[in-house]
Amino acid sequence: MDRRELLKMVAVLTGGAVIGGELFLSGCKTGAKADAGFSASTVSLLDEVSETIIPATTTPGAKAAQVGEFMKVMVTDCYTEKQQAAFMKGIEALDEACNKMHGKSFMECSADQRHDLLISLEKEAKEFNEKRNETDKPLREEHEKKNSTLAWKDQTEFEGSPNHYYTMMKQLTLLGFFTSKTGMTETLRHIAVPGKYDGAFPYAKGDKAWAE
Repeated sequence: MDRRELLKMVAVLTGGAVIGGELFLSGCKTGAKADAGFSASTVSLLDEVSETIIPATTTPGAKAAQVGEFMKVMVTDCYTEKQQAAFMKGIEALDEACNKMHGKSFMECSADQRHDLLISLEKEAKEFNEKRNETDKPLREEHEKKNSTLAWKDQTEFEGSPNHYYTMMKQLTLLGFFTSKTGMTETLRHIAVPGKYDGAFPYAKGDKAWAE
């Protein structure tokens, strides 16, 4: 599974294009804030959010893959300032939603309480993203029309309104985990390159997917 294919899968699973996806593939920086405002406690919170999305079972969870740190790097290097601001406000909004639902912060909640919160945010995010897509549609069409009159090198990528903050967190969790050493070698099946070709390798229903 290459990174471009993974980005497509994450987009399908979360209902929206992966913010910063193209920059992630190219390794470029956006020129946005070098420090988006992450602290050690923020990274710890994101580790716990990601662990709720991909918990440890018989295989490691997202926290073991240091997905919180991955989110920090992605938001800092691959998000625009507008996207960074939406993500950081989302961290505050997540705790506010948690206090409203459970009367305490996310870090103070049990695993079941955290799960219930994220289920609620999943529904909220779906509605939010659908409305955002409708609002952005005419702007996107106008941008594409303008791009069609320009040479390829002069064309720009459309930057609409950011996804719901939970969508961003979920996208980064899936992307970070399944491109990490932990996710690729302990959750997926992995053979170091170059490996060997086997056109008739046996497959049983339920076998892990291949990392690459």
